Amino acid sequence: MTQSPDVESIRSLVFDLNGQARGKRLPAAAADKLVSDGARMPLSALNVDIRGDDIAGSPLVFESGDRDGVLKPTERGFVPMPWLDTPTAFLPMWMFTESGAPYPGDPRQALAAVLERFARHGWHPVVATELEFYLVDDRAAELQPPLGPRSARRRSGAEILSSDALDDFDAFFTDLYAGCAAMGIPADAAISEAGTAQFEINLLHGPAMKAADDALFFKMLVKGLARRHGMAATFMAKPYPDQSGNGLHMHFSVRDAAGTNIFDDGTERGSDRLLHAIAGCLGAMAGSTLVLAPHGNSYERFTPGAHAPTGIAWAYENRTAAIRVPGGPTAARRIEHRAAGGDVNPHLLLTAVLGAALSGLEDGTAPPPPITGNAYAQDLPKIPTAWGDAMNALETLQEVRSFLPEALRANLIATKRQEEELFDGLSAQDRVRLYLETV
Repeated sequence: MTQSPDVESIRSLVFDLNGQARGKRLPAAAADKLVSDGARMPLSALNVDIRGDDIAGSPLVFESGDRDGVLKPTERGFVPMPWLDTPTAFLPMWMFTESGAPYPGDPRQALAAVLERFARHGWHPVVATELEFYLVDDRAAELQPPLGPRSARRRSGAEILSSDALDDFDAFFTDLYAGCAAMGIPADAAISEAGTAQFEINLLHGPAMKAADDALFFKMLVKGLARRHGMAATFMAKPYPDQSGNGLHMHFSVRDAAGTNIFDDGTERGSDRLLHAIAGCLGAMAGSTLVLAPHGNSYERFTPGAHAPTGIAWAYENRTAAIRVPGGPTAARRIEHRAAGGDVNPHLLLTAVLGAALSGLEDGTAPPPPITGNAYAQDLPKIPTAWGDAMNALETLQEVRSFLPEALRANLIATKRQEEELFDGLSAQDRVRLYLETV
């Protein structure tokens, strides 16, 4: 911390199954000890529900004495928290058991295990993300668009690619890009999206683990800065029933040891390995839907014709398909996975998508033919559109077992079953409040 003598407060943070930060506030003087010695936290802290409650009947709590795990710093080091008034930095950490083994219930450890499997082939994924969010005024009982700081009025209607909508919130976006630079998040283009005061920012491609970290930290930054600007920001999948949902689209390619894109064969078709990876993603999509759509509100996004995929299919240059192969130079041939909502845990998302792609690469499976035209109008296998069905699919389907550890699957299913009981007892307004800033 000697590089940042102005920091007055630090946080030790680890992220649970819902992508929520769990940790401690410490004085800056404790920074060196935190780096050298790590910290301790109950293993159960990574397996609490969306409100932070223990999971009833979890073996991680009373049955095992609620034993501690060991938190160690990730390679990221301290990251500033520019949305706070007090100069503060947090240290991202991940969980290990007392013996020093990676804790399989930690989403970041699950992603690391998948990346190690890629590395054994001499491959490394390169990942970029596109994150959609709404700026909202949540002071009244019902959510509504915020007052534009420059226009002093509430925007109305869809404003796809509107420059005026971006300019209305210029001060927020200026602070957001400055915050990204300070945190080492590679923010690229911002656009106005289909919903009122809905925006998307692209994060540039890079190593998979950093891309997952960046997406998680970006969500923290957006929500924190929105509050500083007198608004709220939400990544929940469907904050308004009659407007577009929030997605988190993931683009990825795979490079070999020489840096060559293994999806590129110099043609628009792409290599056989591209097709194998697509086949793996399609085969695991139903089983991993609970990762792609983890919350009760997530399933309101899967509406035909509402810019979120509902069928399990792939295509070239077709945004109605769940898996899209974008056009452009063949050297940049990649897969865009479009099924996830903005409410996902990015580490689990990359684990599920890259793990599925790797299974396809290892098995050498071929996908069905690409579709053409409107996917919503075709008879396709469907993404589970009910929360309970997604839980059952994760529990029973075999395709996900090679990349989602048994302990993580069990913890995730138990967490979601408890959250389903909570969700079912809430009013529509309380459901929105539950997810507004937690996801």
